[in-house]
Amino acid sequence: MNFRTGLGYDVHRLTEGRKLIVGGVDIPYEKGLLGHSDADVLVHAIMDALLGACKLGDIGRHFPDTDPQYKGISSITLLKHVGALLGNNGYRVVNIDSVIVAQQPKMKPHIPQMEENIAQALGIDVYDVNVKATTEEGLSFTGSGEGMAAKAVCLVERVN
Repeated sequence: MNFRTGLGYDVHRLTEGRKLIVGGVDIPYEKGLLGHSDADVLVHAIMDALLGACKLGDIGRHFPDTDPQYKGISSITLLKHVGALLGNNGYRVVNIDSVIVAQQPKMKPHIPQMEENIAQALGIDVYDVNVKATTEEGLSFTGSGEGMAAKAVCLVERVN
């Protein structure tokens, strides 16, 4: 068996006039995340973890923010592409563990749907996707409500 791990991290600023999309869920909130795509901080961290585990670079390499075709695109759509890329390179996702760092809004009610969205995009069992959320107790840019961050680790297996 040939297993590899990957680590992903992403951060986006909160701003008015944008939808808040996290884990593919449109969360009602007065601000959204600023970015070229839908700025889904959780899915971006997961994509970087998966790409890194397979030594396939990062999301900036595959989906540059200078390319107009990715303007406003759903990160779940990009995650599907990453899943196909892994499969084409002989890898399968074993599991993903992730954490969203945000002071507000509360993520807990949305986590089951996030896990389902991520699992479905990658064609894996929802049991193999774990999403957690935490605050930074008012500290740092996430604690002050300026932005959100996410971290993810994954395990992939080389299948051929």
